[in-house]
Amino acid sequence: MLDTANYTPRLRQQFRETIRPALREEFGYKNDMQIPRLDKIVLNIGCGAEAVRDSKKAKSAQEDLSKIAGQHAVVTKAKKSIAGFRVREDMPLGAKVTLRGDRMYEFLDRLVTIAMPRIRDFRGVKPSFDGRGNFAMGLKEHIVFPEIDFDKVDEVWGMDIIIATTAKTDAEAKSLLKQFNMPFTS
Repeated sequence: MLDTANYTPRLRQQFRETIRPALREEFGYKNDMQIPRLDKIVLNIGCGAEAVRDSKKAKSAQEDLSKIAGQHAVVTKAKKSIAGFRVREDMPLGAKVTLRGDRMYEFLDRLVTIAMPRIRDFRGVKPSFDGRGNFAMGLKEHIVFPEIDFDKVDEVWGMDIIIATTAKTDAEAKSLLKQFNMPFTS
């Protein structure tokens, strides 16, 4: 039986033992608090037109996202009515979840080691940073995660993954994520 009281995720342990000293040496930080670390990971599924036609689609996306994240996802709702898209205010349009702490490290581990190798024609992810050290990527299919039973899926959703770090620059964030084995293209 797993002792959850003394359990530390593999990537958190790796960060403490190898990544933090490597970043300190690479960028010459004088204080441990200057070393960039992961802050949070936000997962988002937008159902779009399918949710407008069938309100149960957002609930399905929420359930799938909860399985992937290991924590309850919330349904996202429209802020404004848009007549051209047949969207009314407070209409459910997708789902999102924010991961922190141990769940964040566990998700990143599963993303890099299990889900990404299952993506068809995968050649790496494009390093798209926002200028403040945060990384965003998208997946075309959420079924690459092992928690999703392919036979029971009614709809294949696209998915946004945002990894927020405490890095001040994109170079620091890219170096941090490379240490976590994020497969960047260049």
